[in-house]
Amino acid sequence: MTFQATATTGRQPAAGRSPVTRPAGSTRTLLREDGGVIRRTTLPSGLRIITEQVPGQRSAAIGVWVGVGSRDESPALHGCSHFLEHLLFKGTADRSALDISVELDAVGGEFNAFTAKEYTCFHARVLDEDLPLAVDVLGDMITASLLTADDVDAERDVILDEIAMHDDDPDDVAHNLFAAQAWGDSPLGRPIAGTVASIEAMTRDQIRRFYQRHYRPERMVVSVAGNVDHTQVVRLVRAAFSRRDFLAGRAEPVAKRQTARPRKVTTGLAEATRHFEQVNVVLGVQGLTRSDPRRFALGVLNAALGGGTSSRLFQEVREKRGLAYSVFSFASQHVDAGLVGVSVGCLPTKLQQVLDVVRAELGKIGQDGIDADELARGKGQLKGGLVLGLEDSASRMTRLGKSELVDDELLSIDEVLTRIEGVTLDDVRRLAADLFSQPEVLAIVGPA
Repeated sequence: MTFQATATTGRQPAAGRSPVTRPAGSTRTLLREDGGVIRRTTLPSGLRIITEQVPGQRSAAIGVWVGVGSRDESPALHGCSHFLEHLLFKGTADRSALDISVELDAVGGEFNAFTAKEYTCFHARVLDEDLPLAVDVLGDMITASLLTADDVDAERDVILDEIAMHDDDPDDVAHNLFAAQAWGDSPLGRPIAGTVASIEAMTRDQIRRFYQRHYRPERMVVSVAGNVDHTQVVRLVRAAFSRRDFLAGRAEPVAKRQTARPRKVTTGLAEATRHFEQVNVVLGVQGLTRSDPRRFALGVLNAALGGGTSSRLFQEVREKRGLAYSVFSFASQHVDAGLVGVSVGCLPTKLQQVLDVVRAELGKIGQDGIDADELARGKGQLKGGLVLGLEDSASRMTRLGKSELVDDELLSIDEVLTRIEGVTLDDVRRLAADLFSQPEVLAIVGPA
């Protein structure tokens, strides 16, 4: 069980929401590609089931995606999404926590969950013949977990240990500080796991009410990919998720996050003293939202800037000057917010040199863009990573779940490749000029 730390928001009002509905009880073919087919069924309760049949695979991956994450929490419930993710593994009326682990281990299955800013996902990958077991275990956990007081108290200590572990990781501390500076004391600016104070104060009743409010079928997507049959998957999901009348009733309209314009970041410097051997630095600017059409140009730009050993930052900071062992760039994107930045760890004596070199490279790329060789390498990185990743059923399952739950759009692989290939030098130059002309957000963590 883990969490995904992505970008985070300042003291702006919450993102606007508009109702989103799909025809209840409908089945639709979304795409046909690579010899397979992608279909979606929406049950009368609003639960969406989306599958991708992948010929030739002997595995199947399933994910239950819930449209709630840390950005949906009030200050009193900070960390509740992640806390609840842990608790759903602790047992049901039919299975103990050990039973849940044993059943999936016995068939060699991979089984886990993670919490992000905008969603929570419970996932498993098994042999195709063991998919009925995986669906039943996940359905049991999601709909019929006991959430006992003893389990809450026991898991509270586990989460406090997890928070302490991340507080001992210089990179985690720096990125959390960067997010807090960029987005302020708002749900997007807070760490996903919560704080010691919020976790210690959280009660079982608060967690149960949070579960009842957010874990509703109309807020969920079940995505399955591999050697699967859509009709069979729908039948399995109906049976597994029918406990406690979970699928009874008809769907309520779901308010989907949206915004007319991206949230603004709070620029400036944030520092924290830690007795680490290195100084960890995260320097960045406001980025793009998840649906911004320039996101493909951003992928190419990110690859050229700090996406691999041939990137500008790796070559300038590490190879030519030996200023740091690890340096990379990143782009984190949400429905209504985004950040683009650089992360680097170095000795305290080299901090100023590192900052000077990083700023100089951002300035150069902001003024002149990238060259033709960097454009070609960036496109190759993106296309190769996409296609190679989709050889795994779990990656295909993730693509389906996130597209259905968060993006509300599913592009074919060929369409994505076409959009990547269509990025031009001018596209990247204009984007780099827009991004790196903005004031910076800087977080520094290390010795005094």
